[in-house]
Amino acid sequence: MKILAIDIGTGTQDIIYYDSNREIENSIKLVLPSPHILIGQKIKKTKNNIYFDGEIMGGGKLKDKIIEHIKKGYKVAMEEHCGKTIRDNLNQVESYGIEIVYNDNTKDYSDYTKITLKDIDIDKLSNFIREYDLDYDFGHIAIAVQDHGYNENMGDRDFRFEKIKEKLSKPVKPEEFGFMENVPKYYTRMKSIENILNNHTEMEIKNKPLIMDTKFASICGMCYDRKSKKLNSYIVMDIGNGHTTAASIENGKIQGVFEHHTSNLTKKSIVKYVEKLAEGTLTNEEIYKDHGHGAHIINPIEKIEKVIVTGPRREIIEDTELDYYHANPGGDVMMTGTIGLIKSLEYKLKNK
Repeated sequence: MKILAIDIGTGTQDIIYYDSNREIENSIKLVLPSPHILIGQKIKKTKNNIYFDGEIMGGGKLKDKIIEHIKKGYKVAMEEHCGKTIRDNLNQVESYGIEIVYNDNTKDYSDYTKITLKDIDIDKLSNFIREYDLDYDFGHIAIAVQDHGYNENMGDRDFRFEKIKEKLSKPVKPEEFGFMENVPKYYTRMKSIENILNNHTEMEIKNKPLIMDTKFASICGMCYDRKSKKLNSYIVMDIGNGHTTAASIENGKIQGVFEHHTSNLTKKSIVKYVEKLAEGTLTNEEIYKDHGHGAHIINPIEKIEKVIVTGPRREIIEDTELDYYHANPGGDVMMTGTIGLIKSLEYKLKNK
C-alpha cells in the first residue's frame, strides 16, 4: 500500500510518500514552506490590485499581508467562499478594507492580479514525486490541517473544544480523530481540502482520503515513536508556533487533553499544566482564563512515565524538571504528524 501524507502547519508542510513494502525510513520525504507563506510572498511582490479566488485555507498570516497591501494604496477583492480564509464572518473581512465578491457581482476585475488560495496543490506535488518513483501510485492520500471549526453563535476557542469534548466522551485512540468521509460542514478548512481532492485535481484519486486535524495527527504520531511503544502511561505534547496541545495517554487511548497558545506558556506553567493533566485535576476554566483554548479530562493516568514532545518550539520544555524526550517516529522528528496520518489511515482501513 502506498500513502501520500501531508501535514500542513504554520511554518512548514511536511510530506512523506510511504510504501508499506519498504522501511519507513526509506520513504520519499519533503519539508516545504507552508502554502500561506508562499502566497504571502506573492502578495508582497505584487505591484497591483489583487483578486483572490479558490478555497478556504489557513490564513492567519495572510490577513496581515493583505492589510499591508491595502495600506500601500492597492485594492483587494476576494470571492465570497475564499474570503472566509480571513474570517468566517464576512462582515469582519470587509471591515479590513477587503471587497467581498458575491456570486451576483458583475464588476470587471480583469486588470487585477489573480491569486488562487488553496492549502494543497496535489497535481504539482504528484508530478514532482513521479520523477523520483518509477512505480508511482497514490493508493491513498492523508492530509492534516488545523481547523477550529465555525459556529456563528460561538467563539473559535469555545467551539473547537466543544467538538473535542464530543469526540472524547470516553477514552479513544488518537487514530479516531481522522475523517475518511462525511467531514462535518463546520470544519470549513477540512471541507475545502475535501473539495479540492474531489473536484479540482487532474489525477485520479482511487480511494477516500483521510483528513485530520494537525494536532491530533501529531498526537497519534508520537504514540508510534519507538520508545513510546514500551510505555503505558505518558504525556504527549506538540509545542507549535501558534498552539500547544498536550494529551495524557494510557492503554493507547487519550484520557485527557489541553490546548493553549504557545506564546502564553512559560516553563513554570507547562510543568503545572502537565502535572495536573496527569492527575486529572486540570480544568477547562483554568486554561481558558489563561487565554488558552481549554482542557477536557476523562480520567487521571497512573503516572507520567515520560513526556514525549514535538513541534518547532519544543525547546520551551528544556530546563524543566519534566522527564521528556523528543519524538522521532520513523527516525525523523519532522515527520511526526505524517506518521500519525499514516497510522490513522491504516487504522481506519482495518476497522472500516
